[in-house]
Amino acid sequence: MIVMSVVTALVLLVLVTQAGVVAVQRAFPPQGRMIEVEGAVLHVVDIGPREAGLPIVMLHGASSNLEAMRRPLGDLLAKNHRVILIDRPGHGWSTRARRQDSTPQVQARMIDEALRKLGIDRAVFVVHSWSGALGARIALDHPARVAGLVMLAPVTHPWRGGVGRYNELIATPVIGPLLAYTITLPLGYFVTEAGARNVFLPQTMPDGFVQDSATPLLLRPREFIANAYDLVTLKESVAAQVARYGEIKAPVTIIAGEPDKTVKTGIHARPFAALVPNAKLIVLPDLGHMVQNAVPDLVKTEIETMIGNIVPAQAAAD
Repeated sequence: MIVMSVVTALVLLVLVTQAGVVAVQRAFPPQGRMIEVEGAVLHVVDIGPREAGLPIVMLHGASSNLEAMRRPLGDLLAKNHRVILIDRPGHGWSTRARRQDSTPQVQARMIDEALRKLGIDRAVFVVHSWSGALGARIALDHPARVAGLVMLAPVTHPWRGGVGRYNELIATPVIGPLLAYTITLPLGYFVTEAGARNVFLPQTMPDGFVQDSATPLLLRPREFIANAYDLVTLKESVAAQVARYGEIKAPVTIIAGEPDKTVKTGIHARPFAALVPNAKLIVLPDLGHMVQNAVPDLVKTEIETMIGNIVPAQAAAD
């Protein structure tokens, strides 16, 4: 009788999860085009004027999708620049064939291929949080693609501790899918907003952020599992690339906050700036993790300043 009750409960949770997936995907449909690359299909939103000089490629962090970079920063930039927003492999409406393709190295190769198919030779990359490691990897492995790199509260170095017991469980074979396909989505509806508020601290989360950023897409089982793999493999990935940071030749601007408790500036942004030859570090007091939301005008100014410096330098080189 107990076994039957457990099985019945699991079946009901699976059905609830599947109904939730359908509802979430209807609420937040894809906004761009799909580009096939080796091992993935990437969802890309291309906004702004096409003939506006260097394009800007924006890459989101963990537990999010391209909408987290689009509003407000991407839309601000798109008034005068071509802006390419990409759902990282496995996130948002992008897929990936293997959950294990979670490393910055693999995702850098996929994004480089997508940009080649879009006909984009060089771009300024704007990366947040998890994608700090990804942006650094693109600059290392595909340097011709990177005209400049703007990093917002980036992850760049190994840190003490893990990434949360639940993420470790979700990345565990058998147990992870069982949890993801039963309780993650129903439970997530109750904790998503509180979790998002914590990431913003000490800033206040904007009203409607969870909906505007399409955050509920994360609760779908396949994306939640992909996100967990990204997180549990990240420390080993950054440890493997730290020794190469001195090879980055592109100009780099890093913007971070001293009180950021999600990605600590003293562990990541400061050491990274010390290793990269052409790095500019901006550390602001009272700035939390969501840099692109808290100070979008400052970020926009720094991006445009970088582009303004790159274009004359490139013209002189040519």
